[in-house]
Amino acid sequence: MHPKNTGKADFPYWLVAVIAIGLYLFWQVLIDETYTKVLNTLRKGIWVTVYVTLVAYAMACLLGLGLALAGMSRSIVLRQLARFYIEIVRGVPIIVLLLYVAFVLAPGLVMAWNWAADLIGFDPIRTRDFSLLWRAIIALTLAYASFLAEVFRAGLQSVDVGQIEAAEALGLNRWQRFRHIVFPQALRTILPPLGNDFVAMLKDSSLVSVLGVTDVTQLGKVTAAGNFRYFETYNVVALVYLTMTISLSIGLRRFEQRMRQRV
Repeated sequence: MHPKNTGKADFPYWLVAVIAIGLYLFWQVLIDETYTKVLNTLRKGIWVTVYVTLVAYAMACLLGLGLALAGMSRSIVLRQLARFYIEIVRGVPIIVLLLYVAFVLAPGLVMAWNWAADLIGFDPIRTRDFSLLWRAIIALTLAYASFLAEVFRAGLQSVDVGQIEAAEALGLNRWQRFRHIVFPQALRTILPPLGNDFVAMLKDSSLVSVLGVTDVTQLGKVTAAGNFRYFETYNVVALVYLTMTISLSIGLRRFEQRMRQRV
């Protein structure tokens, strides 16, 4: 049986519960010196987490869109290359890809650069000059691009072919059709999954701690190992991530609602 008033949105009791728990933890931060010290330490890592997430997601969107267009190309070579990349990268756990990029791909890129530098006359670089922060960003970019490519492809294919043909009849070239007709409509369709992947990347950015990048998780591990207050430390770590992810989710939901109202 279906519940009554299915047309009405449920009251967000879950949000009330989350806010209550969050307020309690924030109160503990204010009155407990241990919580306060932990939060002050983690504050430095918040900016690293936000920076990694924003840069990696922006780059993943660009690469994912490129892969989606390549997968829909008339060229069989581009289609097969795009499918090869997507299937291979999606089949590798993100943490494995992170370690592979950090300790295999990055040194390989440095070797390639130094080989080219010898030919052209550039200054060579050392592997340690390739920061772990950027290795982590590249790994997250490569991983999420494979997922976002499928999101973009589904959105682009959802646009009515008749509108594309009508735009072509009006004399619009391929770029104009994509910019003015296809992409705006596809974007409205794929906003929810794009938002979900954005939130997921914010959480998965915690994996960069395995490389020693001083994000929230890494600073939490270091702090807990130093003060042996694991309960308090990881409570604050969880609170920081929950605050960021829930705020982002609510903001994205309101943005989606505004986009629908404009249609």
